[in-house]
Amino acid sequence: MFENTEAVRQSLEERKYLCDRKLATVVFLATRLDKPILAEGPAGVGKTELAKALASALDRQLIRLQCYEGLDEAKALYEWEYGKQLLYTQVLREKIGEVLGPTRDLQEAAEALREREDVFFSENFLVERPILQAIRSEKPPVLLLDEIDRADEEFEAFLLEFLSEYQVSIPEIGTIRAKHKPLIILTSNRTRELSEALKRRCLHLQIGYPSAEVELEIVRLKAPGIGEALAEELVVAIQGIRGLDLRKSPSIGETIDWAQSLAVLGASRLSKELIEETISVIVKYDRDAQKVLAYIGGEEKKEFGQKKITGEKPNEAMYEMHRSVHKHPH
Repeated sequence: MFENTEAVRQSLEERKYLCDRKLATVVFLATRLDKPILAEGPAGVGKTELAKALASALDRQLIRLQCYEGLDEAKALYEWEYGKQLLYTQVLREKIGEVLGPTRDLQEAAEALREREDVFFSENFLVERPILQAIRSEKPPVLLLDEIDRADEEFEAFLLEFLSEYQVSIPEIGTIRAKHKPLIILTSNRTRELSEALKRRCLHLQIGYPSAEVELEIVRLKAPGIGEALAEELVVAIQGIRGLDLRKSPSIGETIDWAQSLAVLGASRLSKELIEETISVIVKYDRDAQKVLAYIGGEEKKEFGQKKITGEKPNEAMYEMHRSVHKHPH
């Protein structure tokens, strides 16, 4: 358990996850108040990595549920092991004479069979899915509900009992309460608005793209083979590209991929030709690529690549309250 906000920041930084005091404070409060964290922001800013880094920092198991449209309880909470149930049905069929032998009439026979129905919906046939795994874990885990905005509203409603009481209800078994309250991280790329009821149960964390100074620190940390001049030019380019009207802006992870690619190629400076050759690393759509190349062509006339990142090495005072920076997302 973290002693204070600074301990959170230092522990995450040791795991190559840079964060500001706002993020560290939210994490600290979540661990002390037993509240879930809802991290919202564009794709690729490190929301998923937050859960991974926290699991490592706390030495806890990371249990991940990737959300998608149509996700239901059977995939998130539990399901019955139908193959095993079928096998037991065959066994019961062979023993039906023994089961019904002592009965005197049809009513008693039906009662005898009904008593054995419960056997098929017991712990022996229950298959745990991520949420139930987290509830029944012998040690408090970190539970990641990734991209909750992709799930349906009905699934959100199902989560409300779990997020507020750390318990779930299984009709055939009853209510199951968490042995140890998990640290829950929900992430959202804001593809749709989440319900007020869900937000009310969580501590909210808004995560955006980093400043140039902070992103440069990430490149230095994650791509140590890249030269300082090239690192600065790359970050200047990425920051400018994100200002374009693109279908998908380059994520922090793609910044790191690009830096590592340029290091592998042995590049020392960023040129228009080098960008054209490696643009697929940071841009995933043809129309976006055209816009980026047009932008680069225009910047080249303005001595593209000669811009410098101003400011000193980033520190706490330089972080904007609505921003935080993260390790290369999965």
